[in-house]
Amino acid sequence: MNKDFIIEQLKRQISETDVSAETKKIGTVVEAGDGIVRIIGLDDVMMSEMIRFNIDKKEDEEDLYGVVLNLEEGAVGVIVIGEIHKIKEGTTAASTGKILSVPVAENMMGRVINPVGQPIDGGSSIDAELYYPIEKIAPGVIMRESVNQPLQTGIKAVDAMIPIGRGQRELIIGDRQTGKTAIAIDAIINQKGQDVVCIYVAIGQKKSKIAQITAKLKEHEALEYTIIVVAGSSDSAAYSYIAPYAGCAIGEYFMDKGKDVLIIYDDLSKHAWSYRQISLLLKRPPGREAYPGDVFYLHSRLLERSAKLSKDFGGGSLTALPIIETQAGDISAYIPTNVISITDGQIFLESDLFFQGIRPAINVGLSVSRVGSSAQTKAMKKVAGKVKLELAQFRELEAFTKFGSDLDEKTKKRINRGYKTVEVLKQDLYKPKSMEHQVVIMWALTNGYLDDVDTEKIKDFEESFLKYVSETSRRTMKEIKEKKEITEKMEKKLNATTKDFKDIWNVEHSTVSESEKKSLSERESSKK
Repeated sequence: MNKDFIIEQLKRQISETDVSAETKKIGTVVEAGDGIVRIIGLDDVMMSEMIRFNIDKKEDEEDLYGVVLNLEEGAVGVIVIGEIHKIKEGTTAASTGKILSVPVAENMMGRVINPVGQPIDGGSSIDAELYYPIEKIAPGVIMRESVNQPLQTGIKAVDAMIPIGRGQRELIIGDRQTGKTAIAIDAIINQKGQDVVCIYVAIGQKKSKIAQITAKLKEHEALEYTIIVVAGSSDSAAYSYIAPYAGCAIGEYFMDKGKDVLIIYDDLSKHAWSYRQISLLLKRPPGREAYPGDVFYLHSRLLERSAKLSKDFGGGSLTALPIIETQAGDISAYIPTNVISITDGQIFLESDLFFQGIRPAINVGLSVSRVGSSAQTKAMKKVAGKVKLELAQFRELEAFTKFGSDLDEKTKKRINRGYKTVEVLKQDLYKPKSMEHQVVIMWALTNGYLDDVDTEKIKDFEESFLKYVSETSRRTMKEIKEKKEITEKMEKKLNATTKDFKDIWNVEHSTVSESEKKSLSERESSKK
């Protein structure tokens, strides 16, 4: 064969060959254990950048990733998201150039996912074309507007005295087993039909508890508008650390679309514990209670992302209800005081009240909403304006009754009203009340219609009264629901309806003759 022809063929093949240079930043693992690895050779990676580990894996297995958390001289500290036992010293790792992001999509509704967006409820995979970074700078002042639209929880004590607005951050704080999660779940259940997307982030919770919450939400048809992000107690500290940020990123996706979002962080105490564990393993210098120096920033950069956006930026909102667990009611501990100073108020649940049967066990004196009545409807503001003050005064006056001293008539009336208020504010688990029902019972309380009812019978009175009003004054109830205020005309109607109900109640709960009961029932039937 002609030598020149061969050379020409080789030249042509070389010219047609697509050869492009590809650069990769490759490092080597020098230390691995406890969910943490140290890598040398990755000198120019970014904070929170994703690192992909080159490991032997099966075809159906996904890549194993880590997140850069420490930038040191000569090495980087990386937390591993997944099974660390697959990584050994000498394993190579490549930088991806991407900040850790979570998939976001509409079809996440009703699903239970892990902090990296993978479904763990046994359902189909989630197809998401869009990814949101888990770390993001909070919206600035120009993007926000004042919080003035109420987020109804369905809990009388909260909606009347410690109102929550859309875009607010309201802390739920208390010892373990005082009903913190119950308030959050009630709030989710009450969003049915309110066009609010709910996200429940479980941090370090038992899988059995998460299964119960999922079942309860499903039972009340609340799972269809809820996303559950789970970092279980058996999962790595990396998952617990990432979970709230991932939940927040998913919430921001819906907020950017102009929707209202409610997100529950249950709980940030365990989040701080996981961050302390990671920081100590990364050999960061410990501070107070062995937490790292930036533990305040850990929660502030998360909670500051909650906002009510102005109409120019879509008008969506992200409302956060972080939960903090206290030890022996000590709200002056390190993490509780940090989060109290970040949030716009707190709902403090007290063990003593819980064990007395006052549930929700809200301590009115230590609970506050810094948004206040601007996050209430006009109707609720009108009927419940004095309730918090009266209840706080009652707690002070109640102490005097223990001494058995003679009290003047005015003080006796206040104490009597206080006992009635406590009974009215009690509420069964997973039974949120609608706004109009709350307004009507609070109106009856503040106008003295419950003062002569036996304290033990307040609950029965409330149930019967609300049922009676719903049946006989449907138009008034509809107006309260739509107009969100009580006019003079409505008050006259409510006065007449309440007096009629009181007549029936007094007859049914007193020793009057059968003939009187019969005549009263005939009168009622003629009215109908």
